[in-house]
Amino acid sequence: MNKAALLRKIIEDNNGIAKTSDFVANGFEVYEVATFCKKGVIKRIRKGYYQLPQEEDMPQELLIQELLPQGIVCVESALFHYGYSDIAPDEWSLAVPRTATRVVSNIVEFPIKGFYIRPEFLEIGKTTDIFNGVILPIYDRERTICDCIKYRKRLDEELFDNAVRAYADDKHKNLENLNKYAQEMKLYPKVMSVMVDLLKN
Repeated sequence: MNKAALLRKIIEDNNGIAKTSDFVANGFEVYEVATFCKKGVIKRIRKGYYQLPQEEDMPQELLIQELLPQGIVCVESALFHYGYSDIAPDEWSLAVPRTATRVVSNIVEFPIKGFYIRPEFLEIGKTTDIFNGVILPIYDRERTICDCIKYRKRLDEELFDNAVRAYADDKHKNLENLNKYAQEMKLYPKVMSVMVDLLKN
């Protein structure tokens, strides 16, 4: 296999996006990667990341997986994913550690609305799900509702009202987890004030 073909295979084996370190691990020198990029064999999408040149429309889900692996789908994006909102967000709502501020600010490959989470709250309710064929971290239904109540002032009021009502009607809801997360996140009074009447119906 010639080097150009090997480069393409490395990218394909890494779900369409490869790092410089992936090429180096397969015997390439850094200058060789730059040379093949200049020749158009591979395409640089940002510093240290490459894809095949014909792949102009790289799914945003793959970009998130590769460029922001610590990001967790949350709030508006999670509401849409769970069917609690019928409004497709214009940007990805992603929870990240507070230490990732610079990483998020440097991302231009996809629109992002960052939620900077304290370390002790970051893993609460974290799970994974499939987005456009790509597995991404996402907060579960209960954590999503807790976050919506926490960030209520940042949300459209109609979106908020529809979301909490949709959750209350959801046969997949887990009230034990809702109670647990609300207490762990020190949101119990706020969560109960919003949800108690809805859950009675």
